[in-house]
Amino acid sequence: MLDPSTHRFSAPHGRISALIGLLLVCGCRSYGERTQEAFGDFQSGQFEAASAAYASPDTTGSPFLAGAEGGMAALAAGDWEGALEALGEAARAVRDLEERALLSPESGAEAVASLVLNETTRVYTGEGFERVLVHSGLALAYLARGRLDDVYVEARRSNRLLESEEELYEASYAAGGLGHFLSAVAYELLEEPADAYIDYQRMAAKGVGDGLVGPALRRLASRLGRRDELDRLEERYGPAVDLPEGMASIVVIAGIGLGPFKEEVSAHIPTRNGLVNWAVPAFVERSQPVSDLRLVLPASDTAIATVVIEDVAAVAAANLEDRIAWLAARSAARGLAKQEFTRRLEDERGSLGRIAGELFSSLSERADLRSWKTLPDTWQACRAFVLPGVHELVLDASGGEARELGRFELEAGETMFVLSRTLGRRLYAHPIGGLRVTDVGGGTIESP
Repeated sequence: MLDPSTHRFSAPHGRISALIGLLLVCGCRSYGERTQEAFGDFQSGQFEAASAAYASPDTTGSPFLAGAEGGMAALAAGDWEGALEALGEAARAVRDLEERALLSPESGAEAVASLVLNETTRVYTGEGFERVLVHSGLALAYLARGRLDDVYVEARRSNRLLESEEELYEASYAAGGLGHFLSAVAYELLEEPADAYIDYQRMAAKGVGDGLVGPALRRLASRLGRRDELDRLEERYGPAVDLPEGMASIVVIAGIGLGPFKEEVSAHIPTRNGLVNWAVPAFVERSQPVSDLRLVLPASDTAIATVVIEDVAAVAAANLEDRIAWLAARSAARGLAKQEFTRRLEDERGSLGRIAGELFSSLSERADLRSWKTLPDTWQACRAFVLPGVHELVLDASGGEARELGRFELEAGETMFVLSRTLGRRLYAHPIGGLRVTDVGGGTIESP
């Protein structure tokens, strides 16, 4: 019989009623149902309510997801301390697993032979790409707080975890662009252009963010005096643009849309001994009304579009595809074990036992549809270099809203950030840095 306390298989004792309790376990509300209200708050921009709902253990049933979902809501709201707290909780929830994966990718992998009731009975510790993006999210929040050394630490851990995933599955994901970009920007702010150059090179090698990476590599190669590399870069990306000394810059980093969600793919396979039930998850991409953002500087009639530096939907699908053989093997093994369980139950109780066993097998085999649902579809970025002085800024979502950010005074060499998120056609933007300038009568008021 299945022991309800452990959800593992043991010998039948002739008690059909035991199955009823297990079927109730299988019929518990799904992750989507439990998080429906919190996710609805997030989609409608009620980020504080969403963060509070996700913090409840009853909402997600997973410390990792509680922190990840709540942390993403806090990032969208511009609540940097809240994001650090929540995403930090998600990272701590899987710390031991990450350490094993960094020590040896195989030691962090899941056992193929597990015969738990179904995948949803496991403690959810995130897909590999989700654990990677937790640290990228932490790096983003640290950047907003100006803690550049912490940006580097989290971006480096993010990339090391990604390398562990790639080694485990012998794959090469076009991923890690967000972590590399945040690390590169931090190095530039720390006046370490050689290290920034390496991060941009890694983005180029992965083929992410070319429209952003090309100008950065040419600019830094020129600054570092790497003439041979500059010639090669100009062949690939076009001629470098000479920037006057003391230029300021504006960096936009945006989460665009909503990432994919999971649905179940199942089959009932007939065999000589009856049906074997099999179920695995598959990611489904959502439609995205907003394709990118444009940073508009009305005074100079300039508009610079963001480019994709992290395709979350594509990476999610690729990472799951690499795990699908393990998931299918576990599901098949459980199906065969449940088939044997049904046969023994039929021997004990006849046709009633067989019907109960087949019903239990069919209803209990469920794919794990839990996932980090508040992630964006893509992370995008752009960078504009401007002369020191006062600049009016507008952020325009292609296919969605536009936001007048205001007028900001930038000093020579200063870098200002705009961290943003789109949900549906709505745009949320949080300027960081610069000196906001407000017109009052015939003069101006400057505010930090």
